Amino acid sequence: MISIAILGIVAVVLAIQFKSLKTEYSTYISLAVGVLISFYALSKLETIINVMAEIQSYIRISSVYMSTLLKIIGITYIAEFASGICKDAGFAAIANQIEIFGKLTILAVSMPIVLALLETLNSFFA
Repeated sequence: MISIAILGIVAVVLAIQFKSLKTEYSTYISLAVGVLISFYALSKLETIINVMAEIQSYIRISSVYMSTLLKIIGITYIAEFASGICKDAGFAAIANQIEIFGKLTILAVSMPIVLALLETLNSFFA
């Protein structure tokens, strides 16, 4: 975590320096460092998947629910990353649209889980 924090701080300092010369360079630096940090984050994905598999073995949750949870995490990360890049470039309206689309996508992906929950509740009360 310390190396990622240092990388982020160095990128911000460089971006500030280049912003006075050419604004697009600061956006390129932000994008490049964001992609680099994303690759580091993906390396942690194996740990997350192993822990989720262990949780699944303890409480016997369908693998569909776990894969949906991973999809939601991925959608959230991608939407936040893209939104942040757009905000850094000065396009807040596009960033907001990306955030809204990400939220709607999460809602769409989670609908089967909501339906399964409602069916379970219906079976208890029927």
